[in-house]
Amino acid sequence: MQLLCDIPSGTEVLVHICCAPDASYGIRALRDRFEVTGFFYNPNIDPREEFRKRLRATLDLQERDPFPLVVGAGGEEAWEEATRGMEGEPERGRRCEACVRLRLRETARKAAELGMPAFGTVLTVSPKKDAAMVNHVGCQEGERSGIRFVEADMKKGDGYLKSVRASRELGLYRQSYCGCRYSINGMKNGGSVRESPR
Repeated sequence: MQLLCDIPSGTEVLVHICCAPDASYGIRALRDRFEVTGFFYNPNIDPREEFRKRLRATLDLQERDPFPLVVGAGGEEAWEEATRGMEGEPERGRRCEACVRLRLRETARKAAELGMPAFGTVLTVSPKKDAAMVNHVGCQEGERSGIRFVEADMKKGDGYLKSVRASRELGLYRQSYCGCRYSINGMKNGGSVRESPR
């Protein structure tokens, strides 16, 4: 992981969790420096059964490698509104940016509500995500909210490979698409959708 910020060690950070595999490395890496609380907030995940699988996997991770966790609720209508008109956008395009913005805005809002001075995300572990875009959006939302954003590229230093190893060792559910119905449709059209066994 490469940290791109100067937030002091020991700072309380609310970290957005998109899925247990990314968190299996991302939370551990951030805990080496910060006081971390996870925040599972993903109104983009479709279908509901997939949402339940990812939440269960995150709870499994928390049980095996304990850390404080807050589970966010709702937001599906806001996600629909934020991504309306971008249904045909490619993965990593404008729709993804709008989706990331919605989730990071809520993470910043929740951090402020909890009295935490900083927030971050494990989204940059995934090779499916553009770390520069995620960090840019995070910094904008940090400025907007007055809560500092922990800029990081968690792919650096083999972060993704470490997440694959950690999640397999822990027996966590590993999904093969980002989460929204458009990304699963993209996988069906451009490749196979598969579940990795626990």
